[in-house]
Amino acid sequence: MKLNKTKYTTKQLLAWLWKHHRGCRLQALLNAVFGLALVGLSLLAVDASRKAMDIAAHNLEGSILTMAFILAAIYIAELLVHIASTWVGAVLGVRTQNSMQQSFFSRLLKGRWSGVERFHSGDVLNRLFGDVDDIVKLMTEVLPSTLTVVAQFIASFVYLYAIDSELAIIIIATSPVFILFSRIYFRKMRRIVRKIKDSNSAIQSVIQESVQHKMVVKVMGRSEHMVSSLEQRQGRLRRQIKARARFSIFSRSMINIGFAGAYLVAFVWGLLQLDRGIITVGVLTAFLQLVYRIQRPLLDISRLLPVFVNSMTSCERLMELEELPLEDEVHPTMLSGSVGVRFSDVSFQYAKEGRMVIDHFTHDFRPGTFTAILGATGAGKTTLIRLMLALMEPTAGSVSLYTGDDSTLRPASPSMRTNFSYIPQGNTLFSGTIRENLLFGNPSATTAQMKEALHLAMADFVLERPEGLETRCGEGGGGLSEGQAQRIAIARALLHPCKVLLLDEATSALDTDTERQLLINLKSHFSDSTIIFVTHRLAVVDFTSDVLNMAK
Repeated sequence: MKLNKTKYTTKQLLAWLWKHHRGCRLQALLNAVFGLALVGLSLLAVDASRKAMDIAAHNLEGSILTMAFILAAIYIAELLVHIASTWVGAVLGVRTQNSMQQSFFSRLLKGRWSGVERFHSGDVLNRLFGDVDDIVKLMTEVLPSTLTVVAQFIASFVYLYAIDSELAIIIIATSPVFILFSRIYFRKMRRIVRKIKDSNSAIQSVIQESVQHKMVVKVMGRSEHMVSSLEQRQGRLRRQIKARARFSIFSRSMINIGFAGAYLVAFVWGLLQLDRGIITVGVLTAFLQLVYRIQRPLLDISRLLPVFVNSMTSCERLMELEELPLEDEVHPTMLSGSVGVRFSDVSFQYAKEGRMVIDHFTHDFRPGTFTAILGATGAGKTTLIRLMLALMEPTAGSVSLYTGDDSTLRPASPSMRTNFSYIPQGNTLFSGTIRENLLFGNPSATTAQMKEALHLAMADFVLERPEGLETRCGEGGGGLSEGQAQRIAIARALLHPCKVLLLDEATSALDTDTERQLLINLKSHFSDSTIIFVTHRLAVVDFTSDVLNMAK
């Protein structure tokens, strides 16, 4: 199987990591200090062990009991450093992770509509949790650990060189081979891990969609199909993990064989030196410990390599999110008086090669009018709303807002979006209480205002419930009928201060009588506002002042 090339160079990934390292620096610094402290303590333990052995063999004057106390103190100090390191990881680690998640979550919400929609929500969740966690661990744990490993290697080599320079050089001579192998390993493993992460995202996506549309799956009798689809993705993931495991096992086996051979050479060398009387038993003990402490950093690096690879792949996936174009940061501008929306020779297509969804469209939604937009599916009705809300920009032409008192045209933009309130198709309630859902429309709304909005939206049933506004609803309005959830969503939109009220099939789940009374309420209560109603129902026309028919 041919592996795909990675999108970013190592230099780009490292530059990105440095840019995002600022929020992690305190934890990373503390972990580095703890790691270096452990290196120093470990070398002190080696020296103390050497002296204790030589004292016991009568090759050195001193007290064994004193050396025992020194070793105990060193071990207690190591334990305290480990405890402090664990505490810092628990306290600062979650804060760092939350901060990074918040940063990318904010970017997703503030990104332009045309950029965010290309990512599946399941994939986005996988990146916000799994990939962010990988990056935080890399910056706060793995990189400080790498610094510790390098310090351990250098300090142990210097100590060993002072004891036996020839052996130190022999041991260090294997390093270039290890570094060359690491580069090959890193390059290949990075491609394999990218495929594994993409497969994990695909699995999360199919599970999320199946749960979200469970009723459709059950009614269509497609439960087995969705389970089979999940199994196929899981099978692909299993094969990829097996490929990673085979490569990892082979790589580590070769490294371990090499290090075992080097340790054996060092052991025999030390015995020969001892046999000739060149060194003492204590020196031999320190000698073997130092060889281990030189090899162990290299082994640790080999174990850290998969973490580096995994984290670099996570970097790539988060960098893709960061490339999402952001909307301009602007101050919301609420216009005074009645507001109209004017389309002037507007054309729009979703893809460069695609068809024109809207082609040379001109229309004036005059201030204070009630317009029904009719048309077949695909005629561009919802696209009109997205253009008004400046979620997308016209391919050609212009969309502008103006007031009845001032005919100055102001281009539709994110700053102008505050003049609109929007009720989309379907169930758009959040999990929580009905009060919380209504406050989403206007955080400063009073209980009296919420009750009035519910009354206008034909949702008085809420106040008849035992818990009233504190009634809880589940994900997607769970516990409510479609019609009830839709009316609460309408009440939420009515609470939002606006000049233009947009309704996109907002009464599709209501019966005829309820819809009729709702339209009467809207017309009487929002007589100064501009109301734009996308609908398939011809009965709505009877309540409107203007009708716009859109041909497909």
